[in-house]
Amino acid sequence: MNEILDTVLLLALPASGKSEVRRYLELMPADARGRDFHMGPSVQLDDFPYVHMMRRIDDELTVLGQPTLFFGSPQDPFKDPRDWGTLTDMINQDHEDLFAGRRRQPAAAALDLFERLDRASAATGAPVRLERLDASVRTHLADKLEAEARQLLADLQAGFPDTLAGKTLVIEFARGGPDGSSLPLLAPYGYRHSLGQLSPKILEKAVILYIWVTPEESRRKNAARANPDDPGSILHHGVPLSVLLHEYGIDDMEWLTQNSERPGCVTVQAHGRTYHLPVARFDNRVDKTSFLRADQADWEPGQVKAVHEGLRNALDQLAGAVQSV
Repeated sequence: MNEILDTVLLLALPASGKSEVRRYLELMPADARGRDFHMGPSVQLDDFPYVHMMRRIDDELTVLGQPTLFFGSPQDPFKDPRDWGTLTDMINQDHEDLFAGRRRQPAAAALDLFERLDRASAATGAPVRLERLDASVRTHLADKLEAEARQLLADLQAGFPDTLAGKTLVIEFARGGPDGSSLPLLAPYGYRHSLGQLSPKILEKAVILYIWVTPEESRRKNAARANPDDPGSILHHGVPLSVLLHEYGIDDMEWLTQNSERPGCVTVQAHGRTYHLPVARFDNRVDKTSFLRADQADWEPGQVKAVHEGLRNALDQLAGAVQSV
């Protein structure tokens, strides 16, 4: 069985090991990646850079003495939880650009980012905010954030290949709900809601690789990886504890798998259709992946074997599910 997976949704609570798994897959030789994991060279989409830029927008507004737009403070969750949909639509926008072969070159990267965030907010029913700022505040904000917005766009588009033939698209994000919530989670929280907001083009080809940890383990690993000097890093950013408790105190992946119309799938009702996304999980409740943040030369063979076998079993399951459709 050498089925190359088209689109893998890499999902888990924060600090569960998503980015470490992604790094491991990227460092695998191409022949082994295809043979053992059913994946071609990977193309990456991730909503975390947009969370970081939302916080940077609020940081600069605070310096100006202006009300924040997205978060009450650097330690708080979203003011408006519909912004989970804003993030999902940013993924949709990136996916559309990727498949259209579009390389945007805006004259002002920060203003382009502001427009995109407003468009994504409108798409999910959240308020449009950036275009409503006072013109002088908006101009000052754009000037302050231009270099970071330009780098974000450059990093994103540097990963867009000339062709997607033989490639595997990996889309990474985390969703959850307040600690103590009952299931199913109510919109706009949880995977059920966000999966239903992904575009049809993503859902038609997607499978789910879920990195399984408990919320308690997520919080422990988050504290261990956090580097306050590198808040925008995929591998080393930390999530505030209040956010972990309010946004990621529980997730709904197990509920979704147990209540699916098809075994081994997550049922997604979206766009007037029903999608059945094959799902497999990599059990990381006992930490197998933190070592992957270190230099590859320092990896212990036994640790590598545990990650390799766990991922191979999960991805074999997904490839088999795709072939059986």
